[in-house]
Amino acid sequence: MYQLMSSALAAIAFFVASSSAIPVKAQTPPVRGYQPKATETARNLQIQDQQQKADPRRFDLKKYPVNESNATHWQDSLWAIGVLAPDDAYAVQALEKILQMTTAPNLSDPQKGIIDMAMQVGTELYTLKPEIYGTLQQYFLRTINYSSDSQWVALSLSALAKSPQQNMPPSKIDQLSLTLKQRFPKWQQDLHLQATLQAIQSDRLAITKPSQIPSLRDLLKWQITPQQPHMYVFCRPNREVLCLSLLKDRTGKFVKQGKQLWSNSLLLQSLRNLDWYFTNGRTPQGIYRMEGISLQPDDEFFHAYGQFSLVNLFVPFEDGVNSFLPNQKGKFTGNLKAYQALLPPSWRNYAPIQQTYWAGNVGRSLFRIHGSGAAIDFFRNKSAVVSSKNFTWNATLGCLSALEIYDNRGSLVKADMPRILDALNRVGKGKVEGYLIVVDIPSDSQEAVTVAEISQYLQ
Repeated sequence: MYQLMSSALAAIAFFVASSSAIPVKAQTPPVRGYQPKATETARNLQIQDQQQKADPRRFDLKKYPVNESNATHWQDSLWAIGVLAPDDAYAVQALEKILQMTTAPNLSDPQKGIIDMAMQVGTELYTLKPEIYGTLQQYFLRTINYSSDSQWVALSLSALAKSPQQNMPPSKIDQLSLTLKQRFPKWQQDLHLQATLQAIQSDRLAITKPSQIPSLRDLLKWQITPQQPHMYVFCRPNREVLCLSLLKDRTGKFVKQGKQLWSNSLLLQSLRNLDWYFTNGRTPQGIYRMEGISLQPDDEFFHAYGQFSLVNLFVPFEDGVNSFLPNQKGKFTGNLKAYQALLPPSWRNYAPIQQTYWAGNVGRSLFRIHGSGAAIDFFRNKSAVVSSKNFTWNATLGCLSALEIYDNRGSLVKADMPRILDALNRVGKGKVEGYLIVVDIPSDSQEAVTVAEISQYLQ
């Protein structure tokens, strides 16, 4: 999907991308106990900035046409609506104005970038606040029936499939799915279309027959490459629930803290409530190369990442990695069979574990483990994205979120990144390197995965 970000978001993306060349030393920077951007005054100013950018007057199409010269203006304003999730009619109307352009001919790349943002924010608010943003349904239907952009079509069908059944019954979703296949005869060759249709069927099947995963024991004792640390992140299918990370050293032994296994909670949910195959969707399952850190030496990007270094994660086909496989330089460029060979035999035909392969194939990148300098209530739609039990964690645009919270005076209360960095530094002998594997454990449980739950497979 065409991706044109606001100047602030573009700067953040550049910061992360350019940092991948930093040497792989895993030293943890000193903890700054006070952050001026975390004070109550600074938090209020940040919200005021978002409110100004979401001002109804900024959505006047005559004054601000949707074109290249106004790209930053629209990106900033749409982002602000996504942050504030206002219940006002003007926000709905603003999204409607942009979404009606999905069927327009001869769009420029900057225009497509603005529509991308509106589609993602529209999906977020439609799926999480249908009572307010329900009128966007007609624009998603129009997109499915008439747009030539397969990714917008897939995003629209995905959004509608998440509607309450009284608004969009399964029979209607089946009809729309058939329309999609008829309009795009080669839909099986398009990841976004194919994965959307598969997700709809999988969600229905899971209601009557929970899916099964291969042997966790096989996965936990497997080494992708010898003498490499491995971090495992176990999640629930419901990504509002916290995930559990465990760490294995170079010799294949799980790291302990005292008599207990070392573990840390992470949140892998998408702010946009998007599936893994969409840009800014939730963190895909599968294998990541863990290599190096992105330094956070000042507070310029504090709100996005917090004050600590970020752990670099690379998916197949992604540039910037020194060696996805230790015995060959550069990124992973093999086929699916080569990716499957990195897994134990019992897991090679399990489709969900292949998500990072396909996500990298369509261009997803820049995954990180990082904290957050944003206030825990900065994203006003957060209660619909994250379980109330986990409200102190912030969801991301695809990264793995570690806890980092501050009080109203700007003092650090708790942060998990120093602990994560220290553990990686120890098992990597001064470097961050190895592999990270994300796995959803099928369950209806709304409780986080526990160490005891995984320990039974380590006997």
